[in-house]
Amino acid sequence: MKILLRFVCIYLTVIAFGAAADVKLPRLVSDGMVLQRDKPISLWGWADDGEQVTVSLDKQTLSTKAQAGKWQLTFKPHKAGGPFVLDIQGKNHLQVKDVLIGDVWIAAGQSNMELPLKRVKYQYPNLIESTHLPQIREFNVPVVYAFKGPLDDYQQGQWKTAEPENLPNFSAVGFFFARNLHEKLNVPMGLITIPVGGSPAEAWVSETGLAKYPHYLAQLQPFKSDDFVAKTIASDKASSSAWYTDLGAKDEGLKGSWSNEILDTKDWKSFKVPGYLKDQMSSSKEGSEFTQGAVWFRKTIELTAEQAAKTAVLWMGVIVDGDQIFLNGKEIGQTGYQYPPRIYSVPAGLLKVGKNTISIRVTSYTANAGFVKEKRYALDLGNESIPLAGEWQYKIAARTGDMPKTTTLHYQPAALFNAKLAPTLGFAMKGVIWYQGESNTGRAKEYEALMTDLISDWRAQFKQGDFPFLFVQLANFMAAKSEPSESDWAATREAQRKTLKVKNTAMVVASDVGEWNDIHPLNKQAVGERLALAAQKVAYGNKKIIASGPNAVSIKRDGKGLLVGFDKAGGDLEITKDGVLHHIAIAGADKKYVWANAKLEGNKLLVWSDQVAEPTSVRYAWADNPEGANLYNKAGLPASPFELSLP
Repeated sequence: MKILLRFVCIYLTVIAFGAAADVKLPRLVSDGMVLQRDKPISLWGWADDGEQVTVSLDKQTLSTKAQAGKWQLTFKPHKAGGPFVLDIQGKNHLQVKDVLIGDVWIAAGQSNMELPLKRVKYQYPNLIESTHLPQIREFNVPVVYAFKGPLDDYQQGQWKTAEPENLPNFSAVGFFFARNLHEKLNVPMGLITIPVGGSPAEAWVSETGLAKYPHYLAQLQPFKSDDFVAKTIASDKASSSAWYTDLGAKDEGLKGSWSNEILDTKDWKSFKVPGYLKDQMSSSKEGSEFTQGAVWFRKTIELTAEQAAKTAVLWMGVIVDGDQIFLNGKEIGQTGYQYPPRIYSVPAGLLKVGKNTISIRVTSYTANAGFVKEKRYALDLGNESIPLAGEWQYKIAARTGDMPKTTTLHYQPAALFNAKLAPTLGFAMKGVIWYQGESNTGRAKEYEALMTDLISDWRAQFKQGDFPFLFVQLANFMAAKSEPSESDWAATREAQRKTLKVKNTAMVVASDVGEWNDIHPLNKQAVGERLALAAQKVAYGNKKIIASGPNAVSIKRDGKGLLVGFDKAGGDLEITKDGVLHHIAIAGADKKYVWANAKLEGNKLLVWSDQVAEPTSVRYAWADNPEGANLYNKAGLPASPFELSLP
């Protein structure tokens, strides 16, 4: 027995030593990866100190010895091509297969960059099923955060080709961007997709880069304690769980099975979908008092035998906040928060001839329970659609207190830089595409400086020069207003516009492709393709192309008006639609803006108003939703919203 135990100990020691000695690669260096063409190719990994590591790529072979547990090799620049096999020999032997060399772009920001193709598939019918572009690849990194410093590797993620089985999870903006460039350049395109929904810009800046922002550094410090993080998670989980448990215990709809097909609804009240409870019930004490809690909605529809036999999809627009939807007593889908569209497949055999009942349990925690207007509410039966907008019934099932506030760990300063960007820092790439800003509205002045510092920080960290940084200006969103007014979204767009002063940047204007009722507009193709236009100019040196809309750069007095000049790169100005410029406002020293007249004078814009004798400033498309703004160039690209004042 002693001899056997000794043998087992020796065997385990050998196994442990062998595992420690194995050469290890970062997750980015894996099958199907795309390497950056025409730049030195840096590859790295881990091994025992002093271990000899030999790496071969195409016709180049390099060797080195690991130091402090890490090795690194830099190959000479290589033209686009592949597939190649990357061969790594140390105490173990590794091969990375199907390696392409082309252009690598980092796609970052928040949810509008993160939004996958599956969320917009109805906007682009058959796109996913018909696309076969194996030279477009994405490495998509799930949500992760880190507070103590930059991570050196990802724990998840792998390279995926743009094929139907993978495309549903591709970034929609990233895909359209890469597809457009691939078509024009005919080289492989790699996307390292790292955005996080709702993330503020400060989460993407390194701790070093936040030196000018002591309030963010102070905010970060407690999270460096594992104990603090663990207690925060536990406390948040407990308080959130308690809120939902309390709601569930109080919910008369759950206790009374209001999801059932057959239910006495004589005491239920009428409600029109779409709409909001607080608006429709403003004259009702019950409605006006309801803020947080649960409210149930019901509607019955009649179907023929032919209709009941069809494949069906239920479209319930967008619901505020969470929902559980039941059809004929069976749950067919649920969503926990307001933004995603409610599109639920109906299980085969669930529909029936005659009456079919839809029951919806809405969970409200923002005091705005209801159904978003101008969305689709219908039972889709393929070649026909049963409308669901109109008369419903409702009944309040439970009232609760405010949902407790929780801490989103990955929104903390530097948390996403450390965990999502840092593991890419050794990877050669072409540039960055960025779509973010919604979470920084309300802090426009700071955002102007923060974005400049973020770009500088990333460039310093990557050590790849002033690489192209292409960003998307905030899209139009929220209800349009009939009069000039202040707008945090407009102020943030102006902060973004001012970021153009940073070298090798470009901005995509999206104020004409948003949706007033959706912070996640569906037209991601226009955004991706406009980013690709910007890339052609900034990253690929096509100086002849008109890559962006007009951008206002100067202002001077002209009689009783103001003359606004635009950059030459934006091309010739054009007022589209009815030939009358909309959303142009002017103000005097009192900063009280009124709608103004405007006319083109060559490539300048003369703006005036009889109501303002001595104008000093002008605003264009200055609104949350500048609906109808119609200043473009002749290439069909919209002018950026702007604010300019006389010195």
